[in-house]
Amino acid sequence: MPRELILTFHGLGEPPEAIGQDERNVWVPIQWFEEIVDALPGEGVHLAFDDGNASDLEYALPVLTARGVAARFFPLTGRIGMAGYLSARDIVELSAAGMQIGSHGIHHRDWRILDDRELSEELADSRRTLIEITGRDVTEAACPFGSYDRRVLRALRAAGYRRAFSSDGGTTSAGSWLSARTSVHRGRPLRHWLTLAAAGAHTRPGPVQLGKRLVKRIR
Repeated sequence: MPRELILTFHGLGEPPEAIGQDERNVWVPIQWFEEIVDALPGEGVHLAFDDGNASDLEYALPVLTARGVAARFFPLTGRIGMAGYLSARDIVELSAAGMQIGSHGIHHRDWRILDDRELSEELADSRRTLIEITGRDVTEAACPFGSYDRRVLRALRAAGYRRAFSSDGGTTSAGSWLSARTSVHRGRPLRHWLTLAAAGAHTRPGPVQLGKRLVKRIR
């Protein structure tokens, strides 16, 4: 089965002052993003954006459309219309440009620690909101903090999602139900991300990485 590498971005450019120090590391310079996109091979590497930051539309979309690259966007519905985040109209624009819209939940909470009612609301209500905004079905979700377990995966299926994304890192089987992603951050130099992007989906995850994924799925 073919494999794929999914690179996840959060914010592009300088983070707003309201962004906490722990999140600033995942905001990368616009130049980095442009160079990474330019380094992508013809196939096997995909891009995703979490949280629904305004930079998704302001900076990411022009770069993607200019290069004919599609990506997945996972906004938090509880932040739609807030300062620094996408509005409903922005999400419609992303969808109309050929971008895939998925759910990241409502309030950016760890789904594992929620009770059943709270988890159901995070998954079902966010999906319903995005369907109403885009007029299209929403079948994909990205787990906040990359956190999941058996109960979360069951709840995702029950809520109507056909694909879930983690932040486990490394490549994954193309189109798999639970797909690993790799978060791009400032903790490594740009050359690391350019090398990773150019290598594409050819590198398979090691035994330790596979073991961690298995533990999360069965816990």
